[in-house]
Amino acid sequence: MRAVGVKTRAALETIDGLVVPGGESTTVIRLLERFELDAPIVARVRAGMPFWGTCMGMIVAAHDVVGLEQKTLDLIDISVRRNAFGRQLASEEIDLPVPALGEAPFPAIFIRAPWIERAGAGVTVLASHRGHGVFVRQGRVIGTSFHPELTSDGRLHAYFTAIVREAGGGGRA
Repeated sequence: MRAVGVKTRAALETIDGLVVPGGESTTVIRLLERFELDAPIVARVRAGMPFWGTCMGMIVAAHDVVGLEQKTLDLIDISVRRNAFGRQLASEEIDLPVPALGEAPFPAIFIRAPWIERAGAGVTVLASHRGHGVFVRQGRVIGTSFHPELTSDGRLHAYFTAIVREAGGGGRA
């Protein structure tokens, strides 16, 4: 699998799965709207394209953001709370049990991370921390509150790659 940047609708049409990483969710939603990528992303994901949102990307994918009137793409039936684990100083790395990834805990890095306050009936919570979901899946959409891209542990990337392959892709994400 090869990663490519997606900045245009034409580029979006060439990929088999989409990963939206960390950042600032209100800014990203505005940029997706400005560049007319929001509706095409929603259409592709609803048609079966796999999607993975990490931290801010999970907020963008959520049904709603608790306590805020914030637009989202509504790709996964979860309600998230932004910055739920605290300010930047409260960032942490923990050994997170994730049975879907095997026996060894995953080195989860939380940076001003959201947590999941509500998961709909079709959502599977794959890992929790401090009593809240931090890794979820609904169909071909996954969300993580933490940043797997900042670790050398490739198991979550392999997990998403398997979803892309199951969807019939395998080329570009």
